[in-house]
Amino acid sequence: MTSLLFSPFTIKEITCRNRIGVAPMTRMSASGDSIPREDVLQFLITRAKNGAGMVYTEAIVTDYESAQGYPGQARILNQNQVDAWKNVTDEIRRNGAVSLCQVFHCGRMAYDGINPANRVIAPSPVAPMQENPMTGAPYPVPEQMSRFDMNHVINGFVETTKGVIAAGFDGLELHCAHGYLLSQFLSTYANRRTDAYGGSMENRYRFVHEVIQAVRPHIPDDRLLLVRVSNWGIADMEVSLFSDAAEWQKMIQLFSQEPIDAISVSTYDFSQPAFGTDKTMAGITRDATDLPLLICGKIFDKKTAEQALQDADLVLSGKSMLLNPDLVSDIAAGRKLALYGSEEAGVAYTATPLP
Repeated sequence: MTSLLFSPFTIKEITCRNRIGVAPMTRMSASGDSIPREDVLQFLITRAKNGAGMVYTEAIVTDYESAQGYPGQARILNQNQVDAWKNVTDEIRRNGAVSLCQVFHCGRMAYDGINPANRVIAPSPVAPMQENPMTGAPYPVPEQMSRFDMNHVINGFVETTKGVIAAGFDGLELHCAHGYLLSQFLSTYANRRTDAYGGSMENRYRFVHEVIQAVRPHIPDDRLLLVRVSNWGIADMEVSLFSDAAEWQKMIQLFSQEPIDAISVSTYDFSQPAFGTDKTMAGITRDATDLPLLICGKIFDKKTAEQALQDADLVLSGKSMLLNPDLVSDIAAGRKLALYGSEEAGVAYTATPLP
């Protein structure tokens, strides 16, 4: 009997040949032209050749003013950048996989001088508690975004969306997870505003709603719009960004009213109970929406992948996809596989090409 993992799954008009995908991962390989190194682009094509059903890009920053948080990040805002990615999407499609581009604004997850305009902005002037591992210094206190700033950021998402579609991607994902800008608006941990964009979940969600409404008209009906969410951030990782399952599910219900096609849930460990309940993050999300769900977090072999599909429709793997080019065939064969750690995955941030 064929495993559910290797059955096709269709989201709207886009069909994945199996339920196993390459998770979006930060790479930081771009030079001054904001185009990733050729070996980083080839990594995505290789994973498509080797059987992945869905291939995500690294997260792409949305403007030149305030979106960047790390060195070497990529953009899709000019013709040269579009052309570079068009070659990749053509090859991914030729090899039978679906291509998705994740886009984001880092917000307060930045530091002085990283953006060409030297701005660090966020919903509120509140910095993460921990030091920035990129600088070894405290994160700067960000500027609180004005209405003008909000409009400018939304325009960056719109212009990037145009680039994503021109580059031939099958879909775009708004990165609303991991403590970056859209996640910052959603959580009271970073959002202390007292205007229409702070306080209640409905208010905190308002800016994300405006972004979705702005980008959706630029995405053709035969392409996908997804969102990614999480209860944790890259900084202050021990902090729960939402108070309880009810608050999380309220957010999911708001997303479900939008013209989006799927929700991707990012976890440390897909199998762990969430918010003190007896259900996983995917399980409590499933209870709040009928949208297709993607899940990631310690999915590294056939057993964990099949277990993850009990509450989701597709599984994403990060470190295992990064370090094992044959992951899909190894899962199909039921081979014994290792769970990789962050230290091993650190090669992603070096100049060493991946197999």
